[in-house]
Amino acid sequence: MKSNGKNVPRLRQVADLEIATSKKARESWQMFTIMAEFIESAERLSEVRPAVSIFGSARIKQDDPYYALCIDIARRLSDAGFAVISGGGPGIMEAANKGAYEGASSSVGLNIELPHEQGSNPWQNISLSFRHFFARKVAFVKYADAYVVLPGGFGTLDELTEVLTLIQTGKSRRIPVILVGTTFWRGLLDWFKSQLIHDGMIAEKDLDLMQLIDEPANIVDAIFSFYEERDVPVAEIERPTSTFL
Repeated sequence: MKSNGKNVPRLRQVADLEIATSKKARESWQMFTIMAEFIESAERLSEVRPAVSIFGSARIKQDDPYYALCIDIARRLSDAGFAVISGGGPGIMEAANKGAYEGASSSVGLNIELPHEQGSNPWQNISLSFRHFFARKVAFVKYADAYVVLPGGFGTLDELTEVLTLIQTGKSRRIPVILVGTTFWRGLLDWFKSQLIHDGMIAEKDLDLMQLIDEPANIVDAIFSFYEERDVPVAEIERPTSTFL
């Protein structure tokens, strides 16, 4: 690659040795904390299988219909043999953990340190704490055999588009991605069609990466059907290391 004659400074060229050493120390420590989060998640989650990651807003209250719906979905998944992975916080995350906790399989919380909104819920058999969003996001994808996405804000949309991008680009294996809440998601899906497909930003087949399902029992059936069509028993799913790591 050509440098175009520009002088691009490097850390080792910093004249003040004390400043350079301090910067190196900070960067090294940051790297080690990131590595520690990857190592702990691998240690705690590698044998938790099969599993489903559930996403949705932290702002949804316990009296919201989506809260009760999420508990039902998580309980059914748990009783069907799926560990349930959530963000470990309030709202939909809490509902997902609670439903799984009351079921037959493990309830997993991937908690994140935030200045607001995020407080760990008590319904977790396995609880991990992350400082770095991207290490947490890797765990959500790497250890999940399906995504169930309920209504949410920027964080929920971030997780949804992240997994769609990874699957679309072949950086992660294909898994079911199920959107819950027809009324909530319909406008976004219509925009995908009218704008993204129309303008050539995505292919029409990319919409097939998602399913829109509202009935809890049908969600469980859809996940089983996905793997049965590929002749892969869900209980024996192997998770090859995704190439985005």
